[in-house]
Amino acid sequence: MKSSVANKKDKAPLFQVLLIKNDPNEDVEVHEADEVNFLQVKQHLQNGGSVFITSKESQKQPIPKTKGQLNYTKSRRNLGFALQQCLRSS
Repeated sequence: MKSSVANKKDKAPLFQVLLIKNDPNEDVEVHEADEVNFLQVKQHLQNGGSVFITSKESQKQPIPKTKGQLNYTKSRRNLGFALQQCLRSS
């Protein structure tokens, strides 16, 4: 288990570079690499395009809980609080 955690930390971040062209179609080139090629980015910007750079890891979104899961958690907290109050008063 520890080795898998260590491997995740040792892994170099993967960057996504989106080069958006300034044309009627707004074509997009997507490049994934360990390092950002800033010469390519600079040239693309000088040609009037737009650039968006992000790390691949930052795209992970938390899975939202359903309303039922939230209500279940809330009811357990309320029940636990009521039980504590009952035990304290005895």
